[in-house]
Amino acid sequence: MQPPTYRRRLRVEGAVLAGAGALGCALMLTFVDAASERAFSTIGQLAFVTILIAALAPLLVRRSLARARPVARSEDGLTGQPTALWKPVLVTIVLTALFVVPGELGVGAAGWDAGVRICGGCLLVGLAQAVLFEHLVRADEARSGRTFVRLPGTSAFGGTKLGFFGDKEV
Repeated sequence: MQPPTYRRRLRVEGAVLAGAGALGCALMLTFVDAASERAFSTIGQLAFVTILIAALAPLLVRRSLARARPVARSEDGLTGQPTALWKPVLVTIVLTALFVVPGELGVGAAGWDAGVRICGGCLLVGLAQAVLFEHLVRADEARSGRTFVRLPGTSAFGGTKLGFFGDKEV
């Protein structure tokens, strides 16, 4: 059985993260009046995240692609390292709770508006992954004749480890 390609994982996992972020924003803005406080701060911070993604994403994606190693389709343990789709949702919920709960308990200065910023950030990162990152990988695959797959050892903190099949095997 062929592992899912890196491009497919970017699209699927990015769409799930973006969806979780969009749903979180929509729910908070619909049901919690405090979520719309400091709207200009929220807009400014999300604009900054957008600029940061646009500036850094191409560098990070190209670096991961350049570090990819050739793999055989029959290589043991080659699964494409798909992320369970509940994990991006859980990340969105936990990050949001880290800012909302202390504010609600009066322990920190953050609150529901920070939750909207977190969910908005997840939306932007998910969209970048599903659209921008996928586009960069697709362009490299078209140029190089390679098909990329995620390898074992990939982690949120250790980075993405990639392998590729050459077009002779495709």
